[in-house]
Amino acid sequence: MAKDNQSSERRKARVRRSIRARAYGKPRLSVFRSSKQIYAQIIDDAQGVTVVAASSVEKVQRDAMKNGATVDAAKTIGKLIAERAVAKGIKDVVFDRGGYIYHGRVKALADGAREGGLNF
Repeated sequence: MAKDNQSSERRKARVRRSIRARAYGKPRLSVFRSSKQIYAQIIDDAQGVTVVAASSVEKVQRDAMKNGATVDAAKTIGKLIAERAVAKGIKDVVFDRGGYIYHGRVKALADGAREGGLNF
């Protein structure tokens, strides 16, 4: 079990390293998915703060969705985080998939964020 954890941590670090190399000061849209929920946050790495966050755990989202672990829920969260980011004046971000394969819920969140007005 420890070996799986180490390999996932190495994969995540590799993704973050490549993102920092091409970020050029842009904030990072970070995704975390669990088996039941999905979370997204926009992080300003220069200051080390989370600027905007959205997740399927929020009360409004829980009431609207049957389950937070679906592609539809991920797309909704992507649109929500894009809406909040545009309200704060953020349009360009770098997408951090966090070691997850760009497929399914992670891809749906990215598509929803693009539809909402984010560029990456």
